[in-house]
Amino acid sequence: MKIIDKYILKRYLVTFSVMLLMFIPIGIVIDVSEKINKMLANKVPLTAILKYYYDFTIYFANLLFPIFLFLSVIWFTSKLANNTEIIAILSSGISFSRFLRPYIIGATLVSLFSLVMGFFLVPKASQGFNDFRYNYLSNNPTVRENQDVYRQISKDEFIYVSNFNYESKMAFNFTYEKFKGDQLEYKINASRIKWNPKDSTYTLYNYSKRIIGELDDKLIKYDQRKMKMEFDLEDLTPVVYVAETMNLGELNRFIEKEKQRGSPNINTYLVVKYKKYSIPVSAFILTIIAVSVSSMKRRGGMGVNLALGIAIAFTFIFFDKIFATLAEKSSVHPLIAVWFSNVVFGILAIYLLRNAKR
Repeated sequence: MKIIDKYILKRYLVTFSVMLLMFIPIGIVIDVSEKINKMLANKVPLTAILKYYYDFTIYFANLLFPIFLFLSVIWFTSKLANNTEIIAILSSGISFSRFLRPYIIGATLVSLFSLVMGFFLVPKASQGFNDFRYNYLSNNPTVRENQDVYRQISKDEFIYVSNFNYESKMAFNFTYEKFKGDQLEYKINASRIKWNPKDSTYTLYNYSKRIIGELDDKLIKYDQRKMKMEFDLEDLTPVVYVAETMNLGELNRFIEKEKQRGSPNINTYLVVKYKKYSIPVSAFILTIIAVSVSSMKRRGGMGVNLALGIAIAFTFIFFDKIFATLAEKSSVHPLIAVWFSNVVFGILAIYLLRNAKR
């Protein structure tokens, strides 16, 4: 590796690291200012707060790292251009493609790190982040939000809960429906359902079972009934929460199981899976765009480059969020939705790179 490669690569990695170290504390301060009253009111232990902000740092650093990377490349490349260093490098006979090589090496290192984080570290951080919010910041800490979770657990079996408590393993307003073809065979209702890990059973409170007959129905009631049921505890949890807390292997197995069950929420799981691959790839695309935009010395200086960079960054975020939501809520295929931003901005990167070479 030549001196010029080491020089640019060092600036690339150092500026990116400094950008993260600058913005993450700002995010923590804003988050503390929003949640401090609830933390004090709920007497949250200091250890829980420290663990929460450790998870917070990993979760949001991974979520926003392409933007931090993009702005850091814009920043230091603009400084190189304003100091006429890029002109000197290109005048020495080095091509623009050769000048771009240390940037690609830097993007590769950052992408690999992001890939490992997305596969192994971010799921645990996501679980800790959500656990803290539900346990300490929720208005009703015994309930994990009014999720109204509807799940199809097999071809002819459906369940519903209004909300779920992960700590006590208890769900509320439970309904189980068993169909035979298009006809309802029987329906079970319970005000609460609690998971028993010792024997892998469920306890149903205020249990009632209505068996549908040809002429009349049969109704069975118990104050409390313990029984085995053919669904997992994860089936009662919020959809996105489950997907975000699994590593790659667990998520793949979970998706296969949900496909066999005919789950209507499969697109949500696929969006989470595909994002694990698309976010690292965006590092290359945004790096090329950033270098192409900021490598020319402009009359307005770094301010113009930064303004242009911020506009592109927020447009990227806008497309990414809109199409991810479309995949979850409509018939848009998750793979197309997740990769749409990378494809569009990849084409933009090629155009800007050719223009910069000229």
